[in-house]
Amino acid sequence: MAPSGSSPPSTLGRTERMVLAAVAAVLVVLMVWLRGGLHPEAPLERLARQSPELTVALADGRPTVVEFYADWCEACRSMAPAMERIERQQRGQMDVVLLNVDNPRWQPELDRYDVNGIPQLEFFDAAGGSVGRSIGARSGAELEALSSALVDNTPLPRLAGVGAVSALPDSDTATDVAAESAVPQAGPRSHG
Repeated sequence: MAPSGSSPPSTLGRTERMVLAAVAAVLVVLMVWLRGGLHPEAPLERLARQSPELTVALADGRPTVVEFYADWCEACRSMAPAMERIERQQRGQMDVVLLNVDNPRWQPELDRYDVNGIPQLEFFDAAGGSVGRSIGARSGAELEALSSALVDNTPLPRLAGVGAVSALPDSDTATDVAAESAVPQAGPRSHG
């Protein structure tokens, strides 16, 4: 029996304790690596954080995909891994810009591109000209087909919910049209 005030004798030898400590350290490193580092970030947040400014993207001579999204949007979150993969694969050939519909900073863009549902993708050619729009969730294969068409400067694939957009009116015409049709419209953040 051990004298009072002392701990019981160790049943593990020094080598066994070192092996257990090494295994524990490897497991911690593996868990941190699998979760994306010490401060894991979801793909949607990573994409938004590294997104170039819209004006820069539209002027840099590369095609651009603009995604209007919200943090709470499940469809946006489900598309994010595929969007992130495409952004990585097409880096230097195409820009991916994310604009959060809940950020008042983007209200002029929400109005300009008539965003009335999310996710909404706007597609631009290398000259910054609008070539199409997609509303609603897209599969990884659809996103790859769309981005490949942009990079290859070919027509967008025919997919449900994807289409060409008409030219945006100049600011004077837009003001006249807005004044004539003062009918309230549902916005991307409305739920009713």
